[in-house]
Amino acid sequence: MAQHSNYWSCTPFADWLRGTKKLSAGTSEEWDEWTTTAQMKHNFRYWMAEEALGHIQDFVTWPIRKIYDVKYYINNRWVTRTHSLTAHPRDIKPGQWQDVGNRFLPCLFNELVDFIEIEKAWSHIAWGDKETRAKYNPPFYASGWFRWRTWRCPQAGLDHLDWETTLKFDEDWIDKADPKFGQPTPQALRAIELKALYEWWTVTYPNRPDPYDASGWSEYCEASREANGGKLSWGKDKSPALKKMSDKAHKSLQKIEAAYEKEDEAMMIRLIKIRDALWT
Repeated sequence: MAQHSNYWSCTPFADWLRGTKKLSAGTSEEWDEWTTTAQMKHNFRYWMAEEALGHIQDFVTWPIRKIYDVKYYINNRWVTRTHSLTAHPRDIKPGQWQDVGNRFLPCLFNELVDFIEIEKAWSHIAWGDKETRAKYNPPFYASGWFRWRTWRCPQAGLDHLDWETTLKFDEDWIDKADPKFGQPTPQALRAIELKALYEWWTVTYPNRPDPYDASGWSEYCEASREANGGKLSWGKDKSPALKKMSDKAHKSLQKIEAAYEKEDEAMMIRLIKIRDALWT
């Protein structure tokens, strides 16, 4: 069953009914103190505002929440497909065979791209002001009741990460005497890491030199074809120059591929370590 977007127990009417104004925010200790004080002041009225009002809201909003359930099932099942990790067609073409081990990198990083370009982008316009929203001109289905999680805006997602990276421990968080004062918050540090991973996948990874070209292997293959009537003869070249060229290119190719493999693995590990930040 879908949850409420707004709770009646957090309204001005509930404050009146309870006889005690509810905190807008606070630490766990502050909430415990508020709850104890509110119950001691008006125990029955506290129950009416916190318990009875919630049950009434559940009953009144049951039909619309069932509609939401159907909408979210369709969205999760066929639009967002939250039951699976999928690769973009540019990385794995539909119908093309890929071993399981080769699916990890594109599937994980394509999900990261979707998270930033769709989920973070939505957060940026959902919690931003009218000016922020107008900057990206999102369609009507980008947020609110009609949202289908299909609106994609890389810039809005990156702008949201940039905003998060500015968050620091200030007077609203801790005392100025605390060693952490002025330092980036955990949310800021996570945003920095997410942006670094996103940029690696979208900028660095696709622009890495082709290992066959960078190693000289492509050049060797072309030279071998020319020397053997259009046919490749790996390891069977009669020319000492071609043999030397082959050995050198093959050694360089192995070195480059090993470096790429090591880099890919390191970036996947970093993504796994930051997975707790992948929610909105």
